[in-house]
Amino acid sequence: MKRTLIASTFVCLSTLAASTAVAQTANCSTRDHVVGHLADRFGEARQSIGLASGNRIVEMFASPETGTWTLTMTTPDGRTCIIGAGQAWERVEDEVTPAGQPT
Repeated sequence: MKRTLIASTFVCLSTLAASTAVAQTANCSTRDHVVGHLADRFGEARQSIGLASGNRIVEMFASPETGTWTLTMTTPDGRTCIIGAGQAWERVEDEVTPAGQPT
C-alpha cells in the first residue's frame, strides 16, 4: 500500500510536469550521464519509478543524507530530462486507506 501511494503521487506529479519539461532540452542528456551526475554530485539514488503517458519513464532520485531530490523523465528515444529538483526530501511511511473506508 505504501508503494502504491508513492507511485500514484509520483505519476500524477510527473504527468503535470511532463508536457513542458520534455520540451526543454537544456536539462536533458543520456540516462547514464544524468544518473551518474546525480550520484556523483548529490549522492542521490533512485527511490521510485513509474510509467507515464507516451511510454515515458518517470524516476525519483533522492539522498537521505543530504535531503536533495530530483525527478526525471526518460522518453522512448532514450533521452532523460530533469523535470524537478529540490531539498528537504524524506521517506514517508503513510498507509493508504482503501476507497470507501473511514479514515
